[in-house]
Amino acid sequence: MRTGRWQEHRLLITMVALAGLGAATAALTAFKVTSPWAIGGAAVGVAIVAVLSGLAQERYKRLTARRDESTLKLQDGCLVLPSGRLPTVTQIDDPLRLGVHPAIVLTPTTEAEVKPPVYVPRDVDEQVREQLATGGFLLLVGDSTAGKSRTAFEAMRATLRDHLVIAPHDRSALPAAIDHAARATRAVLWLSDLEHYLGTGGLTREQIARLTLGKGHRVILATLRSAEQARLTSPPSEIDDTARSSGREIQETLEQAQVIRLPRRFSPSELERARARTWDARIASALQRADEFGIAEYLASGPELQRDFHNAWDVGLNPRGAALVAAAIDCRRAGYTSPAPRALIEELHTTYLDAKGGHRLQPEPLEAAWAWATRPRRATTALLSPTPETGGEGDRAGGHVVVFDYLVDAAQQAEGPLAHIPEPLIQTALTHVYHPDDADQIASTADRQGRYHLAEPALRIALTFHRQWSGEEHPDTLTDRGDLAFVLRALGRLGEAETEHRAVLEICRRVLGEKHPHTLVSRGNLASVLWALGRLGEAEAEHRAVLELRRRVLGEEHPDTLTGRGDLARVLWALGRLGEAETEHRAVLEICRRVLGEEHPHTLVSRGDLALVLSDLGRLDEAETEHRAVLEICRRVLGEEHPHTLVSRGNLALVLWALGCLGEAETEHRAVLEICRRVLGEEHPDTLVSRGNLASVLSDLGWLDEAETEHRAVLEICRRVLGEEHPDTLASRNNLATALSDLGRLDEAETEHRAVLELRRRVLGEEHPDTLASRNNLAIVLSNLGGLEEEPSSP
Repeated sequence: MRTGRWQEHRLLITMVALAGLGAATAALTAFKVTSPWAIGGAAVGVAIVAVLSGLAQERYKRLTARRDESTLKLQDGCLVLPSGRLPTVTQIDDPLRLGVHPAIVLTPTTEAEVKPPVYVPRDVDEQVREQLATGGFLLLVGDSTAGKSRTAFEAMRATLRDHLVIAPHDRSALPAAIDHAARATRAVLWLSDLEHYLGTGGLTREQIARLTLGKGHRVILATLRSAEQARLTSPPSEIDDTARSSGREIQETLEQAQVIRLPRRFSPSELERARARTWDARIASALQRADEFGIAEYLASGPELQRDFHNAWDVGLNPRGAALVAAAIDCRRAGYTSPAPRALIEELHTTYLDAKGGHRLQPEPLEAAWAWATRPRRATTALLSPTPETGGEGDRAGGHVVVFDYLVDAAQQAEGPLAHIPEPLIQTALTHVYHPDDADQIASTADRQGRYHLAEPALRIALTFHRQWSGEEHPDTLTDRGDLAFVLRALGRLGEAETEHRAVLEICRRVLGEKHPHTLVSRGNLASVLWALGRLGEAEAEHRAVLELRRRVLGEEHPDTLTGRGDLARVLWALGRLGEAETEHRAVLEICRRVLGEEHPHTLVSRGDLALVLSDLGRLDEAETEHRAVLEICRRVLGEEHPHTLVSRGNLALVLWALGCLGEAETEHRAVLEICRRVLGEEHPDTLVSRGNLASVLSDLGWLDEAETEHRAVLEICRRVLGEEHPDTLASRNNLATALSDLGRLDEAETEHRAVLELRRRVLGEEHPDTLASRNNLAIVLSNLGGLEEEPSSP
């Protein structure tokens, strides 16, 4: 019997017993019992019973109300039978109900084709079924229309027939779904398109443990498109010492899964199994195109809809409809994961239409464009599918539409997961956000692209929703507030960032306690801002306190402990205590290698950190060896254009520069810059850092005019994108002043150094290392001018 039900029954029994005791006085009177002791005892009993009965009734009401509320959330937010009950696996015979793409219809009059096509067994079937039988968290990853959901459905039907199926429609229903699944003896939590259930308020490592550990057999069965996996796992634009809260939770969640990849194209053995099923005309038709497309891809009409979309741009065909679809695709790529409001798509589509030629394309009327875009094709799938509440395909009074995910994947694969969506689109989309999930996703995407000025308003919108819906102390509110603090730090607004982190930390301490992991993360975030503010002593003290608690609470080898130890090592490095920093980095690296493996991203970051310390220790040959080793693994495991690979290649170039290998350093910096420009964009922070590094090498090569040109270009972008007082802008201006000094234009160099020093004093403080470096740089220029007006300071 379930715990919740037993509590209700126990309370009900107690209330009946109390009612019986309450009748004792009346019974004594009826039987003419006159003993004052008996009547007095009964009277006292009645008084006690009245109180206890009232308390029991209140508790019973609360329990039943809580159960009724949970039941309503399940019925409203999850897949249920007509009776309102959750189904078992055997009660779901239509995979379309669980998100499987509809298949093509060759002859609509054939009743058999209303049903899904026969299933063609896949090579991974046995592996999937074995994992389901074992239990835990299973994630199938592959392209859109690769057949992930159908493969998962068939494996579930074959392996877990008597299990409850709990399939929440969206993230808001997830808490009730998890709570019910955790109480069930046998259950499958079905999460098709996992990206909708991740991030703020989504699936967490703790919830996974709650479901998969303990008695019973519970499974989390999820699917995720490859393009979404690439977007969600792309590192932040800056390799921060502490990851963003929401991004960190997503990474931790995905790391708990047993991942099985499903290729889009069928293998020779899978094609052979398909040929044995050509009695299904749809399988036979798909086999005729198997040299071009995957079987499931063809059955879902992905190529057909993609072709219709591209052809629609032709003059006089359906260019306005294509513009509606293009706007919906980019809304989804920007992070708007909910069905998109038609009003938003209409507002945006003219930009796409004008970019292709506008009136010269002879666009159709808007009504006709919507009818074309929402018309189901052979698979009963449309380019834009109206959500159930929007009515028919011609309904323009309101409502929302969902873009076919195959089109989104095609765009993401063509342009990359970090490709920029036009800024006006994002700004417009934010005015149509009606749920915090969409604001959070837009903020996450913009943050990973280094577009912090867009991430900030998105986070503020999400924060407003969470404050109104959940309150100031809810975990979702605190997560958004912590992420906002990170963005403020990236924008150079360090004072505001510190204020936000302190506020979050105060709430975490009061609500969760000093040793709670969330409190420790918050305290580590504050320490990182103190480091950025140049308050290195305070930063060290905070990092040491956090590390001591993590060691005691989580253990020496917990990922959070290793993160805290790495944070402390970086502060020691900044303090110039290089020997201590090296010791810490080597200790962290040894544990990472043993626990996580040689090629894990955390291991690679740790090894890169050690190489940076070795470089500052003057052990340049060792540093070069480490950087080359890390770069080789990054290239092989992550790919040539992965942010970790680019950071590693840039670090190697810096060591080559220090070794005097200027030609090789220039080559590496130019290669990194070219990739950054293509993948991240001209104004991305990593692109600007790479361009500044190249300019410094050019200066040492004697190409002073080219170096000045590059420094001025970087400075112009920093001023426009980041603002005049941002630390990166000041660093760029300092580099320009150095280049002017190398050119012999000492008066100009003095002017720039004085301006940078004044801003650093005001923004960062008198004792900040950057301020001291500026004083030193100015003193050198004054010395060269023949007048030492300021004493040099150690940088």
